[in-house]
Amino acid sequence: MPTYKAPVEDTLFLLNDVLHLDRYGNLPGFADASPDVIEAILAEAAKFSEEVLTPLNRVGDKEGCERHPDGSVTTPTGFKAAYKQIIDGGWIGISVPAEYGGQALPATVTVAVNELLCSANMAFAMYPGLTQGAIAALLTHASQEIKTKYLPKMVEGVWTGTMNLTEPHCGTDLGLLRTKAAKQSDGSYKISGTKIFISAGEHDMSDNIIHLVLARLEGAPAGTKGISLFVVPKFMVKDDGSLGARNGVSCGSIEEKMGIHGNSTCVMNYDGATGWLVGEENRGLPAMFTMMNEARLGVGVQGLAQSEVAYQNAAIYAKERLQGRAISGAKFPDKPADPIIVHPDVRRTLLTIRAFNEAARALVLWTALKGDIAHRSQDEKERQSADDFMGLLTPVVKGVCTDTGFANTVMAQQIFGGHGYIAEHGMEQFVRDARIAQIYEGANGIQALDLVGRKLGKDGGRALMAFFNEVQTYLKERAASDEMNVYLKPLGASLAHLQQASMWFMQNAMAKPDNAGAGATDYMHMFGLVALGYMWCRIAEAAHAKLGNGADVRFQAKLVTARFFMERMLPETATHLVRIQSGAGSIMELPAEAF
Repeated sequence: MPTYKAPVEDTLFLLNDVLHLDRYGNLPGFADASPDVIEAILAEAAKFSEEVLTPLNRVGDKEGCERHPDGSVTTPTGFKAAYKQIIDGGWIGISVPAEYGGQALPATVTVAVNELLCSANMAFAMYPGLTQGAIAALLTHASQEIKTKYLPKMVEGVWTGTMNLTEPHCGTDLGLLRTKAAKQSDGSYKISGTKIFISAGEHDMSDNIIHLVLARLEGAPAGTKGISLFVVPKFMVKDDGSLGARNGVSCGSIEEKMGIHGNSTCVMNYDGATGWLVGEENRGLPAMFTMMNEARLGVGVQGLAQSEVAYQNAAIYAKERLQGRAISGAKFPDKPADPIIVHPDVRRTLLTIRAFNEAARALVLWTALKGDIAHRSQDEKERQSADDFMGLLTPVVKGVCTDTGFANTVMAQQIFGGHGYIAEHGMEQFVRDARIAQIYEGANGIQALDLVGRKLGKDGGRALMAFFNEVQTYLKERAASDEMNVYLKPLGASLAHLQQASMWFMQNAMAKPDNAGAGATDYMHMFGLVALGYMWCRIAEAAHAKLGNGADVRFQAKLVTARFFMERMLPETATHLVRIQSGAGSIMELPAEAF
């Protein structure tokens, strides 16, 4: 059975010593998020993740969810009781305004907590995670009447939320959407259509499920400009807040899928279901994107989370598994063989995963902090700058963290050899569960196209130039630091590669857009490496300061891991640059029938 130890100390180090959350006390909610408060929250989340959710992870994988003839769905053994603890602990509303029953703490704290839940049990964590995304969309776009009616129960957790975009014939291209909405005389709408791949679409853990559904009004403009967003409850909600009749929405089936078996991925049928408009008519996509951006950051967390739990188990196994002797001579002559941790290639594998995990955690938290600033700052310029960073970094976090997270689960599985292929050790489940994160909430190829095709040139490249400026300023201010040069110089070289690639797109993609499409994934991963390298520089700087105070050896380990990243991982930006500059020629040359 796999184990999990929540990385609370590492998260606190990032929040307190690298990101300096204490410097944001002027923002609403931050003054209440003292180091002691955050430590207490993470400690409780760690206990819940380790003791309750981790043992249920394999249970959920083996049992899955079951749909009954009446369309109801039961979740795996133990899930309902565990979800009751989510409600009792107030975990869903950590960052929601107090007026709706939340604690109004920074969203950065919620993101930190969600990593622990996802590492312990990704399929389970999706239920509250999707509810948090639905809450965010309603907070931003719904009328006060809808907020008052739905949010308190959703924040409490007794009602859950979903997002309904995908249809059998359309996924990314929502302009093809067919689900219809017919306006009624009382101001409500009748929603008819079929949605697929709806995570947590039907289950037995909450009293009501609040579906956010994209649909097209009769006579609406074609394409994405004619899509509206509706709130469609499973059970109608009476004026006094009590539940009424069952609405015309049902689970047609549960998808048979590769992983996350503990989450009910449903085909949802809307048969004249009653819904209410969220925001303005034909402006549903911007409203849904509020939820999708929350979800994309959350999916990036899932990639990191699976990488972390897979690493932990692989590291334990490498220190215990006896196999062969070290090539430099026996290290444990009193044993029949050395543990495989003595072998350089095993260490290379483990350090590759670890170097990603620690920097990715910093990148995720940094991005979440930018989101908090964008939503809470009173300074318009500061809000705009933070929002720019969020827009730029979200596809990078989603794409890079999930691509790399999946690759890392495969590498961790490899440490186990044949035992990694057997269910008993749990590694093959991490691989299967991690795979979906590359696909949903916008497949990673789409994230790369969004980054290159939309985000780079947005507002005249304002966000990109701000990122370049921040990293360059950081490098210049520390150029005289001998102890930091081992990290700064590689980052400077890779930043130059990213700048060259950005310029190449400007010069070669306008006339020939295929050049942008051909290089988009390489650019996204190059950007990710530079962002991770920047995080490692900041981590190393904070670790050096800790060492100066005589702190424990774990900070020395961070410096070694940072050096490994700079030596063995960051140089890949050079390869990405060569690929980008090769253009689209060979990629687009073959006629379709030749494939």
